[in-house]
Amino acid sequence: MFAARRNISGGSPYEPKLGYSRAVVQGDWCFVAGTTGADPVSKTFPESVLDQARNTLATIRGVLEAQGFALSDVVRANYIITDPAYMEAIVPALSETFGEIRPAATMIVAGLVNPAMKIEIEVTAFRG
Repeated sequence: MFAARRNISGGSPYEPKLGYSRAVVQGDWCFVAGTTGADPVSKTFPESVLDQARNTLATIRGVLEAQGFALSDVVRANYIITDPAYMEAIVPALSETFGEIRPAATMIVAGLVNPAMKIEIEVTAFRG
């Protein structure tokens, strides 16, 4: 018997338009969609890539915890940054969050859909 799939909405108007969910939970797995670093109150992007990374990781933590997962359940992380120089700048946020967890990870340099976005992170968590 397979566990029911649950699509988790973050409330973004883009979810139904673009056909995606903030996260998908299937059994003991949680797949969190690419998440960017807008300030949760102002909905604007801080100038600092480190601040954006911290906002992104806080959003991801909230999504995971709301579904009964923890950051320690993260087994895979994909980081997308828009400038290779940002790698060193985000080290504090990544080591604070994943330093002991050490998920399998990939870092990619690519453009994002909004020039104010400097980082996007997606994770996969498993609690089995």
